[in-house]
Amino acid sequence: MRRLKCTLLVLATLLLCSCNAYKEVPYLQGSEYLDRTPERTPLYDAHIMPKDLLTITVNTSDPDAAIPFNLTVATPITANSKSLTSQPALQQYLVDNNGDIDFPVLGTLHIGGLTKSQAESMIKEKLKAYIKETPIVNVRMANYKISVMGEVTSPGTFTITNEKVNIMEALAMAGDMTIYGQRDQVKLIREDAQGSRRIIPLNLNGADIISSPYYYLQQNDVVYVTPNKTKARNAGISNSTTIWFSVVGTLVSLVSLIVTIAK
Repeated sequence: MRRLKCTLLVLATLLLCSCNAYKEVPYLQGSEYLDRTPERTPLYDAHIMPKDLLTITVNTSDPDAAIPFNLTVATPITANSKSLTSQPALQQYLVDNNGDIDFPVLGTLHIGGLTKSQAESMIKEKLKAYIKETPIVNVRMANYKISVMGEVTSPGTFTITNEKVNIMEALAMAGDMTIYGQRDQVKLIREDAQGSRRIIPLNLNGADIISSPYYYLQQNDVVYVTPNKTKARNAGISNSTTIWFSVVGTLVSLVSLIVTIAK
């Protein structure tokens, strides 16, 4: 009877441990308790920051009127490691540390901190002095990228073509977390327009992450997934340590054999 009780106690302990371990793995736990009709929030729109690389196109029904505002640069076309011809491509504009760009005809434009739609509206307003009809202005970010590192399957830097990505999408791009990643200890490294850097802890186990102001990532954000204690312990056991344990085990076996023979 005592042996049966001990067995049941061990099984219960293992069951509790497995339940606790499971709770650390799933994302978005407790989603059933979130308000099913949350207050409507504005759709995310990226803000232009220093060192962003922009493409800006101006289109009108009169193509000749838009030509001065659509500068092109020659880009070489290579074949078999030899440059053959050059293909024109739109000029890209690098936002300087003050948030300014030099735009043809209009001169210096301060667009740092604006959203794309705000920048487009400002350029449209300034173009009224040069173009009779209202032009179509399109601003795109050419270097919108984020990085994911740590305990993920495929760490790396990813270019975001639609200029909008959330933390879950970023992890999906990196192949999701490994089983050793701590879902409640994800760190977001972010630099603002003034160059100040912050490390923001995120808990992806809780469903309230979707209402966090850090759910959507900004350009140049870095997501770091912290390894759990099991991975840290495994990393501490190097090849030399393993060899050392093997040697010690062999010596112990030899000593035991010698003692047995001596008896």
